[in-house]
Amino acid sequence: RYGLTVRRVTGDSGKMTENGVSSRAKVLTIDTMNPTVKKVEYAVRGPIVQRAMELEKELSEGMKKPFAEVIKANIGDAHAMGQQPITFFRQVLALCSYPELLNDSTFPEDAKSRARRILQSCGGNSMGSYSASQGIDSVRHDVARYIKRRDDGVPCDPDNIYLTTGASDGIVTMLKLLVCGEGATRTGIMISIPQYPLYSAALAELGAVQINYYLNEQKCWSLDISELQRSLDEARQHCNPRALCIINPGNPTGQVQSRQCIEDVIRFAAKERLFLMADEVYQDNVYAEGCQFHSFKKVLFEMGPEYSNTVELVSFHSTSKCYMGECGFRGGYMEIINLDSEVKAQLTKLVSVRLCPPVPGQALMDLVVNPPQPGEPSHEKFIKERTTTLCALAEKAKLTEQVLNTVQGISCNPVQGAMYSFPCITIPEKAIKEDNGQKPDMFYCMKLLEETGICLVPGSGFGQRDGTYHFRMTILPPKDKLKILLTKVKEFHQKFTQQYS
Repeated sequence: RYGLTVRRVTGDSGKMTENGVSSRAKVLTIDTMNPTVKKVEYAVRGPIVQRAMELEKELSEGMKKPFAEVIKANIGDAHAMGQQPITFFRQVLALCSYPELLNDSTFPEDAKSRARRILQSCGGNSMGSYSASQGIDSVRHDVARYIKRRDDGVPCDPDNIYLTTGASDGIVTMLKLLVCGEGATRTGIMISIPQYPLYSAALAELGAVQINYYLNEQKCWSLDISELQRSLDEARQHCNPRALCIINPGNPTGQVQSRQCIEDVIRFAAKERLFLMADEVYQDNVYAEGCQFHSFKKVLFEMGPEYSNTVELVSFHSTSKCYMGECGFRGGYMEIINLDSEVKAQLTKLVSVRLCPPVPGQALMDLVVNPPQPGEPSHEKFIKERTTTLCALAEKAKLTEQVLNTVQGISCNPVQGAMYSFPCITIPEKAIKEDNGQKPDMFYCMKLLEETGICLVPGSGFGQRDGTYHFRMTILPPKDKLKILLTKVKEFHQKFTQQYS
């Protein structure tokens, strides 16, 4: 009537749909999201694991494959691989979760007593309540007593204990405190290569500089101080190195550090003014003859006041590994040594933001550090279960090394500790040059998965020297299944080598 013209205007704010309605553009897109998140990679649950899950679904839908099941040997998830939980731990957790069971005569009295003690430390006598952000006070005291026993009397202050959501939570929290600066002053963190991908992922997310130091594969993945010095000197040209991370026993490499090596590392950290982070979650997983776990805290204090009064150290432990394997409960702790008092106040503030670690995980951590004692009803069974689990792991560690070393083109160092082997594999030049958009060891592991159903993690996900290739394989499957797995890997490697030679 009035001769008006209507125009469609969309611009950058949206786009026109088929019915002529303008759709609003997304606020959060791949281009507008936090760029550091896009740099995060976590190989243990990366593309190859996603493909393994797809294969499991396809098998369940009746699709034909050259294998009957997918074997996930990619991760240290003990119970998922068939390891049995410790009876006493589960009894106490059941009692804490459902206190009416305290009237059930089938539960031993020491389990009931422990459950009552834990519940009395919880708000409203319930594990469903929040705890203090640093963790339940009685549990932190039990952790402190455990550390003192473990370290032959070296004192431990409960106020230096922070309960965490697994060790990972504590590691990321401490990295948050350490990272600062810009450009050439940006914080650099020294991590071993190969490394556990949590470290590289956390550093990428925080925008920190990853400083690689290489373990010596020819010397059973040992740590050389000269390599630490090389790495540090090079890094100081472009960032501000502030911390040195150590994993002992090693993941993925399975080495156990000698006391002399730990002393050398502490001296190096003191000389170069580096904050030490000791990841000790596999401290009970030591198998090789002549190897022994030494905590960094114990060695530090035995080196005398020159070091014990000055070197800043944080050490981590977890309920997820060792003989417990209770990954899903997400229990852990960290102990801080020589932390600046003002920084400690900031740490306490930071952990309060996430309210508290899971209370069931705290309860489980309490049981790990304070298990049944001699003379108590559950002690004998606890010792038997613990010993059986650790002996089985030691046996499977040896078996893995022996079988892999019978394969031409595979070389496996002794699995001294932890839960994994990290063998070096020879990949034919033709396979290396295969233009498939994948790194050679990813290509190898993906073909292994598609042809055998075995899910391993390529060494490139952990870091490795240029020109070398590896995979990480857990030793957790039951012995009969582990033998089948190793046989399949052996047969596949021989076939793969022939195919690409």
